[in-house]
Amino acid sequence: MDQVVIDTNVVLDLFVFDDPAVAPLRAALAHGRVTWIATAAMRDELRRVLDYPHLARRLDDAGSDAVLAAFDRHVRRLEPADKSPFTCRDPDDQRFIDLAVAHGAALLSKDTQVLALARRLARVGVQVTRSWAPQAERAGA
Repeated sequence: MDQVVIDTNVVLDLFVFDDPAVAPLRAALAHGRVTWIATAAMRDELRRVLDYPHLARRLDDAGSDAVLAAFDRHVRRLEPADKSPFTCRDPDDQRFIDLAVAHGAALLSKDTQVLALARRLARVGVQVTRSWAPQAERAGA
């Protein structure tokens, strides 16, 4: 089964903005076709971001609790990974890269600093992409 690391902006697309671009990922998570791996620090970052005023206004009465519950329901929580040989200019994104490298997972991100590392990360088997596709599709099959 595919493993995926999902950065915070894509998580917001999934659970706050209901972005149609993440519909394939949402379906894969709902049907257990992909394993989303994350750490406690990734959840903490999501919790912090959900408190930003422009996001808090978008949330219904359940607010951030519903988003965090969805995160918890879908995630396989792991311990933080050791620092990978690849360094992101944005230190907040480093944990996502490290986890993807350590577990050979795809990395979903819209962050330009992460996307800039895509070619280098591909050399160690980590596909960095803005949207999820099943492994067979990513491999060009």
